[in-house]
Amino acid sequence: MNIDWAALGTVFGVSLLITVALVGLFTVGIVGLAKQAPTARSAGSGAPARVGAYACFALCAAAVAYGIYLIVA
Repeated sequence: MNIDWAALGTVFGVSLLITVALVGLFTVGIVGLAKQAPTARSAGSGAPARVGAYACFALCAAAVAYGIYLIVA
């Protein structure tokens, strides 16, 4: 049995990079929702932050769905 160490290292590196990027994107979404002050929520001035946070969550969901698609297909 031969192990292709270069391919294994590539898979490990890409997996690590994608994991860090996804966690970072999700964190940006959480921070975007948390930065709104209670008074700003009622005034509606936090709408751009909320939209950006939801966009981050949508990108995370799309990346997870694509990963599941790759596993199943």
